Amino acid sequence: MAAAPAATADDAPAKGGKKKLIIIIAAVLVLVLGGGGAAMLLLKKKPADGEEDAADGHGKAETSEPVKSKPKHDPKHPPTFVPLDPFTVNLADKESERYAQIGITLEIDDAKTADELKLYMPAIRNNILMVLAHKTAAEILTREGKEKLSKAILYAAVRPLGYEVDEEEDEPEAPAADAAKKKKKKKKAARPALPVSAVHFSNFIIQ
Repeated sequence: MAAAPAATADDAPAKGGKKKLIIIIAAVLVLVLGGGGAAMLLLKKKPADGEEDAADGHGKAETSEPVKSKPKHDPKHPPTFVPLDPFTVNLADKESERYAQIGITLEIDDAKTADELKLYMPAIRNNILMVLAHKTAAEILTREGKEKLSKAILYAAVRPLGYEVDEEEDEPEAPAADAAKKKKKKKKAARPALPVSAVHFSNFIIQ
């Protein structure tokens, strides 16, 4: 029998090159498949984490809309401001003579009510003067005192229009025995809506 022909030197590099090409292709496929699998895992994990956070209430993304604060006044119906002539009045201080110069502006909900209020202006000014004349400098120098004065002026301004509103007085703390009695008392009737919604000070000087 004739012997098989021996492999030539040209065949060895060809086989070696094919093996290298196969190895390179396999490595590329491994990298591609591995990267794709990792990406799929990450994509699956993120929604799952988001769902867990939402369930626990600690998720960063919130689907609820922020609460919008309602404006105090309707922009289509702005309030009307009625400035009063400045008040100059002697205060109720006994140790020394003190007087106050106070500018007051009444805030009214609508222009029609403001016109009606002007018809009662002499009586309104008289009531406000009576309130100021019974105050001492110490009572109205503090912020709390000015707030109480503002409320007293508001009540005085609406009385000529037929609104009888008693000023709220600070009551001392009652002992526990009296607390049960207070619970039995009937609740006060709700106050009607007043035509004057606020009192603003434009000037406040005490001398």
